[in-house]
Amino acid sequence: MNAIPGPANAVRRAELLATAAEVFAAQGYDATTVRRIADEAGMLAGSLYYHFDSKESMLDEILSAFLDELWTGYDTVLAAGLRPREAIGALVTQSFRQIDRHGPAVSIYQRESRLLSAQPRFAYLSDSQLKFENAWLRTLERGVAEQAFRSDLDVRLVYRFVRDTVWVAASWYRPGGTHSPEEIARQYLSMVLAGITTNT
Repeated sequence: MNAIPGPANAVRRAELLATAAEVFAAQGYDATTVRRIADEAGMLAGSLYYHFDSKESMLDEILSAFLDELWTGYDTVLAAGLRPREAIGALVTQSFRQIDRHGPAVSIYQRESRLLSAQPRFAYLSDSQLKFENAWLRTLERGVAEQAFRSDLDVRLVYRFVRDTVWVAASWYRPGGTHSPEEIARQYLSMVLAGITTNT
C-alpha cells in the first residue's frame, strides 16, 4: 500500500523517481530490478513498495512528468502566434530546457518508447510522438509557405534532422555545465537556421 500523501513523502518520492530514472537510463528498463533501484536509493527493496507499487508505476510517473512539462512548454509556444523562424527557435529552446531538467527521462523515452507504447498503460507515448511530429511539421510547412524556409528542402527530412540533432544532446549534456540550455539552443539555432532559412 502506498504511503499517505504529505510534503515529506512527496519530496522522498521525487528523490526516488530521480534515482530510478538514472538507473533505468543507465541499465535499461527490463534489466533494472526494484532491488537495484532500492540499493541506489540506500533502502531495502521492500521499503520502496511503501512509495510505489511497481517499477512500472515508477517508469510511468517519470515519463508522464517529462511529457507533461514538455507539452506545457510546447503548447505555450504554439499558441503564441510566433512567426515560423521564431517558433522553431522557441521549440528548440524548450527542448533543451527539458533535456536539462529531465535528461534521464529523455534517454529512457528515446530507448524504450517503441516497445513500451505497445502496452496499454504506455499508449500515450505513441500519441505524444504523433502530436510532436505534427507540431514540428506544421511549423516547418508554414515557414516554407511564408518563404521563411527554403522550399527546395524536404520538410520531413528537415524535421528528422532537427529532431535527432536536438534530442541526441541528452547523451552528452550535463546540468550545471559551462553552457546553459538557452545558450546551447542559441548556438545550435545559429547553425541550423542558417541552413534552412531563405536569404530574404
